[in-house]
Amino acid sequence: MSSPAHGFPVVLSDLSVEYPAHGASAAHVALRGVQLRVAPGEVLGLLGSAGSGKSTLAKVLSGVFLEPRDEEVRPVITGGEARVLGHQLRRMSKRRLAEHRFHVGYLPQDAASRLPADRTVAEIVGEPILARDRHFDRRQLASRVANLVDGVRLPLSMLERFPYELSGGQRQRVALARSLVLGPSLLVADEPTAGIDLTVRDAVAQLIGELRDGHRFSAVIVSHDLPVLRKVADRIAVLDKGALVALGTIDEVLDDPSHPYVKALAGALDDGHAVIDDVETGPLA
Repeated sequence: MSSPAHGFPVVLSDLSVEYPAHGASAAHVALRGVQLRVAPGEVLGLLGSAGSGKSTLAKVLSGVFLEPRDEEVRPVITGGEARVLGHQLRRMSKRRLAEHRFHVGYLPQDAASRLPADRTVAEIVGEPILARDRHFDRRQLASRVANLVDGVRLPLSMLERFPYELSGGQRQRVALARSLVLGPSLLVADEPTAGIDLTVRDAVAQLIGELRDGHRFSAVIVSHDLPVLRKVADRIAVLDKGALVALGTIDEVLDDPSHPYVKALAGALDDGHAVIDDVETGPLA
């Protein structure tokens, strides 16, 4: 008999994650016993101060933490389990990881600044498809790329441009289109509206909501921008020092803050600060 949890795109069961010791740096616990589920079609917003573990959680959900990268220390699941789209990440094989990455779109925090400078927008957006199938029909590929570029509200004339010819907001939308080109079942976006101006930020927020409705995927959106989360998120989860300290709709969380960090968030919002870079929480109770 299958567990009812299997119907959820994301199920975190007492998940603990740490960065191993390296060089002169000691091991660092990034997530501590996190329990969380994301329902089918749900957009979950993830809030937390710097060092709260939210970007680590995004890396875990996307599966990139399992890919070998010489230039950085990778987080390791040390307790509990993360199940994404029915698969346990802690015991995932390389073959299963490739399949996982096909179904999970990942928009890392620095995606817009890391677009390859020597490729056109069309090549950048279509690359994940060709990486999976070099013989993919070029006409179908061009059609899919054009539809996505149009979907992120960029003119089709942008298809032959290079990243250096685009504004920051345009590059961010190209990165978003690339993360969606494989038609993922889950989108994990780490600060998708950071570093872009207010009008573009609102457009990207609206766009994520529209794409979710059209493509019927679930999403986890890491953001410190409360107006963005209010527009796109069904619920928010708040992390502090690696622990889940609040979960619910924005109004439920901020109207009844029981944790010092959440109280500080609510206070910052009351003071007119829509974008929360960091807040003082004082000593924990």
